[in-house]
Amino acid sequence: MENIGYVLLAIVAIVWIVAMFMGMIMAFPYGLIGLIGIAGLGFLFAKVVKDRLSNKEDDHYSKNVDK
Repeated sequence: MENIGYVLLAIVAIVWIVAMFMGMIMAFPYGLIGLIGIAGLGFLFAKVVKDRLSNKEDDHYSKNVDK
């Protein structure tokens, strides 16, 4: 049940993002500002995920520190 909920939310998120991109492309000159902003957020998110996956100290604390 939980996995089905995640899949449905992922589908809705993907459709929403595609619709947002399509709207920004249709509003061509001004839509580029939004596309650049989304690209910047995407690069920052990728950097955060990369830093988190490569940080051994966070892994140590998440596995060994009592909650």
